[in-house]
Amino acid sequence: MKLLVINPNISDDVSALIRTEALRAAAPGTEITVRTARSGVEYIETRLESLLAAPAVSQIIAEDAGDADAVMVAAFGDPGMPALKELVDVPVVGITEAALATASLLGARFSIVAISGRITAWYRECVGRNGLESRLASIRSLRTPLRGIGSVQQDFRADLVRLANEVVDSDGADVVILAGAPLAGLAREVAAEIPVPVVDGISAGVAQAEVLVRLAPGTHRGGSFAAPPAKANAGLSPELAGLLARQLPIRK
Repeated sequence: MKLLVINPNISDDVSALIRTEALRAAAPGTEITVRTARSGVEYIETRLESLLAAPAVSQIIAEDAGDADAVMVAAFGDPGMPALKELVDVPVVGITEAALATASLLGARFSIVAISGRITAWYRECVGRNGLESRLASIRSLRTPLRGIGSVQQDFRADLVRLANEVVDSDGADVVILAGAPLAGLAREVAAEIPVPVVDGISAGVAQAEVLVRLAPGTHRGGSFAAPPAKANAGLSPELAGLLARQLPIRK
């Protein structure tokens, strides 16, 4: 099984965290390819930044998804989703929807621990887009400015654990989601310090993508996620224009 993992942030250090956790989570035989967005921002924190990331993710899919069995969008908030599901005929999984789905199987109510206050409104909207508002206990976040996006785990480990315990003790969370690619792998390290299940978006995304490939449920030949109708376009890369026209092979 071949899984294309896309970091919609332009941060190579975050891609390294993503790669490490994806390889840990992958089943034997799953090949992981990690690509980093060539345009956008250091780390996505707002709706606008998510919008800017979507074309970069689309371009990587057009270039590299031909040999993939599934694609994973590895930024919390799922930039470009769910629209990217229309682009190729293999499963496209966002780490937000994967984390939410996983948390929903583990408990009645979940909370999200985030790395910035600005990000929380957008995350709340993402939960709503996935139809799970009634199961969201809370979103709590760090309030101190970040020193560097690649060092969040080291800089704020104690604060993140404290927030995770607060959502359990004060907000009634049955499950904690540590949100964002910069926190990839932290759930494994702190699970013993938090009294409920802790979900990592990267590992959840890998596992959910693998399950979808194994289930082989079929493709969107109709319905709202079917490929867009062919039409004239301008300003698109040859790879993306060709994929939209279904002139390039989706699978090799």
